[in-house]
Amino acid sequence: MSKLTYDGKVAVITGAGGGLGRQHALLLAERGALVVVNDLGGNVEGTGADASAAQKVVDEIRAAGGEAVANHDSVSTPDGGEAIIQTAIDAYGRVDIVINNAGILRDKTFHNMTPDLVDSVIEVHLKGAFNVTRPAWIRMREQGYGRIISTSSAAGIFGNFGQANYGAAKMGLVGFTRVLAAEGAKYNIRANAIAPLALTRMTENLMGALGDKLDPSLVTPIVAWLAHEDCDVSGEIYSVGGGRVARVFIGETQGFFKPGLTLEDVRDNWSQIRNTDGYVIPSGVPEETGLFFNALKDA
Repeated sequence: MSKLTYDGKVAVITGAGGGLGRQHALLLAERGALVVVNDLGGNVEGTGADASAAQKVVDEIRAAGGEAVANHDSVSTPDGGEAIIQTAIDAYGRVDIVINNAGILRDKTFHNMTPDLVDSVIEVHLKGAFNVTRPAWIRMREQGYGRIISTSSAAGIFGNFGQANYGAAKMGLVGFTRVLAAEGAKYNIRANAIAPLALTRMTENLMGALGDKLDPSLVTPIVAWLAHEDCDVSGEIYSVGGGRVARVFIGETQGFFKPGLTLEDVRDNWSQIRNTDGYVIPSGVPEETGLFFNALKDA
């Protein structure tokens, strides 16, 4: 089989000064992509700034014979998102790949969670993806090509204690991805999401002995595949870590139907409503709505 390359493709990777983002940048650059390494250089909680974080990765890429430029704008504002994409346009004239990877943690149990902890996490993870992707999206539509990968999390998809803010933002990225997949289909724009498990600054105190097996570089292959022009899936979610890759999907049971549904009908048929035998995976709202139409057409 031939080796996958990204010759001439321009990739913007946020939060790429370390951890997962750094690995994404190194691999894509090694395979021929022109990379914008974005990183504000803040700490895990999102405070502070250090321009050297992004520049160090750029220096690594150039030392290995690749091409990259650094950007230090924050993803948390629309102006910052515009500036990040403009860096790609100024340096390389286009943008083909956006990898929304920037993130922070502000963990607290819900009864202790204050508005500032919610706002800051939403601004970086969820709004950050909006802020960076939208200016890139405009150009992708015009050129008829684009690949967008957003970093979700099992904390949002499946839930995790003490991370209501983070989980809400990460599940929001799933909805974001699904809509972009629908809107981008006719423009050859694919949008997908990953839920990674890796040893990074954000997880180093959580992994214990398992951390030794969770090298961030083992997440990058699925990200790189989703970013490649040969990959034709869109609107999907992939769990990845330690060399394991699996698709995560949102399904719907066959359910229970009765015209004039009552409270007692729900109680008495609760097991059938929840039974996952014969589940379906709707591709979007029209297909999911069709399940209702099929049930109602003979009612």
